[in-house]
Amino acid sequence: MSEPSERRIQIPASVERTPIPLAGGRTRSGEVRHLEAWREWLRALASNAEAALAAALLYRGLDGDGRDAWLKAVEQDTDGLDIPKFAVYAPLLAVESDPDRRERIQAAIGPSEAASPRAPAEALVGKGRDGARVAVLISPLYLDFVQVMACAYRPEVGFEWVRHDPIVERKRAPQHGAVLDGSSLESTPLKALIDDLAYVVLAHRRSGRELPEALRVFADLFGPSTLPSQPPPPDSES
Repeated sequence: MSEPSERRIQIPASVERTPIPLAGGRTRSGEVRHLEAWREWLRALASNAEAALAAALLYRGLDGDGRDAWLKAVEQDTDGLDIPKFAVYAPLLAVESDPDRRERIQAAIGPSEAASPRAPAEALVGKGRDGARVAVLISPLYLDFVQVMACAYRPEVGFEWVRHDPIVERKRAPQHGAVLDGSSLESTPLKALIDDLAYVVLAHRRSGRELPEALRVFADLFGPSTLPSQPPPPDSES
């Protein structure tokens, strides 16, 4: 017999079916089996990159209520799993842009040496098509996992496209000499690229377009200190 839909988080159609948390009590045998499958899947997040990526994509596809339910279930069900909490929460943090939920996740992870990135963030740039530029930001997550944001942009216009891979093994991330969108990428100082993209963010906003979600996920890099101290003057005086 199927369970009431309100007792579980709905799975987006675009994501392969995986065990997901129950929102209510767990008294029926079917719910117990489902809980056991869910907890076993949580254990896999500590060692299986595919499971971690599936968790990130599934969580990203949920609305606000679904994400809150997910976090509540994780808080309830991770005790006694004998795995580092950062392994369960890091895939969610990789795709969460809401400041309150990010703070909640980071508080749940707590201090952990294992969760600390093993290398600093990296930046790559290249000349794109028709004068556009191509850039890649590689931000460490935990252990040997990173997240990657790639984009093409025009400094005075805004972003042409932005792509985000929430969890990637470091060895599979783009490197110096890689080719993306027909552009050969070269290593560049991180701050130089962040400063450049900060101006692109302003240009994109002034065009009236909404910023891509991936940029909000990278809010830790695009902090106030990276924004231009003197934004370009408005097109017309008020």
